Amino acid sequence: MKHIVVLTGAGISAESGIKTFRDADGLWEGHDVMEVATPEGFRANPELVLDFYNQRRRQLLDVEPNSAHFDLAELETNYNVSIITQNVDDLHERAGSSNVIHLHGELTKSRNVIDEDTFFDCKNDIKLGDLCPKGHQLRPHVVWFGEAVPMIDKAMEICETADILLIIGTSMQVYPAAGLMHYVPEGTPTYFIDPKPSMESKGNLKVIAESATVGMKQFIKLI
Repeated sequence: MKHIVVLTGAGISAESGIKTFRDADGLWEGHDVMEVATPEGFRANPELVLDFYNQRRRQLLDVEPNSAHFDLAELETNYNVSIITQNVDDLHERAGSSNVIHLHGELTKSRNVIDEDTFFDCKNDIKLGDLCPKGHQLRPHVVWFGEAVPMIDKAMEICETADILLIIGTSMQVYPAAGLMHYVPEGTPTYFIDPKPSMESKGNLKVIAESATVGMKQFIKLI
């Protein structure tokens, strides 16, 4: 069974109603990303940061996976599929995908401010004063700017075993995630779905300049 490795970014969730990470002016939902997506921002104003992610979590509970998510899950009928996502939503899992790695954490989990390896299910708001069993403040299980990406080594190992690489809805400009495509075996058929692609078709790279939902239909026909 061929192994399809899928790299996904904000573009696949945008059609479900989840806003992409940053607007053109560099703001995220009206906030400077350095205020809400860095350890320094959390130390300076933890209530603001917690409220920001509480709003993102509430929004996530109100949206549903789209056909691109479901099409990826359906691929598991005939392929070994590994999804490596930069997204912190759980739409891949809710669509039925069984092998998903979250490079940047998960909104539906929390961890304390000391231990980055112990997670707790989190469907409700996190408030200042909410503590883990060890007595430490809880925070979103999200990788902020300036923090390590703990799953990157595992993602590299998965890419090294790809028979097909599929990239959906990401600019491939943000590292370390952008470097993952260079870990697939040389000559691996690679497909890039994005309405405004940052790359052009060349050699083993096929660009599909469409939205995630439309592009997935084309990809399935091509393979």
